[in-house]
Amino acid sequence: MKPRISVITLGVDDLERSLKFYRDGLGLQTDGIVGQEFEHGAVAFFELQAGLKLALWNRKDIAHDTSIKLSPISPTEFTIGHNVASKEEVNIVMEQAEKAGAKITVRAHDTFWGGYSGYFQDPDEHVWEVVWNPAWEMTE
Repeated sequence: MKPRISVITLGVDDLERSLKFYRDGLGLQTDGIVGQEFEHGAVAFFELQAGLKLALWNRKDIAHDTSIKLSPISPTEFTIGHNVASKEEVNIVMEQAEKAGAKITVRAHDTFWGGYSGYFQDPDEHVWEVVWNPAWEMTE
């Protein structure tokens, strides 16, 4: 398998609420909800960077599409890392997320490995880490 991940899909319980959080609160660009004409097709896509999209899809529709029983939410299954260019940018993004309605689980702080990070949860409890790593050069 070649590493060609192009879409990260987050299961959500309220697609409209999650759309507003990511579009209006975090400022991610989207064409809104598409596929509503299909029984299990309503989804919202956000362009994250070249070749990578974030999708929001109802958890019940993911369960239907994958033939997997809908299970309870478990926010500790994975985290999404959002790397930024400075400590100041970590603080800015964390503040933006909080204003958008995110639950801050760990305030931005100096890490044991020399970086700076904080964690928040979106309305469906997905965990995001906003992080500055001094060893990683950010290019826009």
